[in-house]
Amino acid sequence: MPKVFYTQPDGVEKIIDGAVGDSVMATAVRNGVTGIVGQCGGSLSCATCHVYLDPPEMGNFPEPVEDEEDMLECTASDREPNSRLSCQLILAEGVDVHVVIPDEQV
Repeated sequence: MPKVFYTQPDGVEKIIDGAVGDSVMATAVRNGVTGIVGQCGGSLSCATCHVYLDPPEMGNFPEPVEDEEDMLECTASDREPNSRLSCQLILAEGVDVHVVIPDEQV
């Protein structure tokens, strides 16, 4: 079972056991992780699930598609090279994920 490590802007970390095939966003929303809104429910039409993915883990996920790139231009917090929409980060067996939640989403 993959674990997702959510770090809040103040450094507080919440660790959640995720289900293979679920997104980092859905796991956060289902478990009440503060700071990940997911307004569009994962349909790639907002940027309210923006996270900073741990740089060494970037290779564990496919590159962002054009729609994700477009949405990342609309984030409330600054976009960084490791910015991703957590709805596009799908959990896989044996792959833990570490993300930092930005200061604001909307």
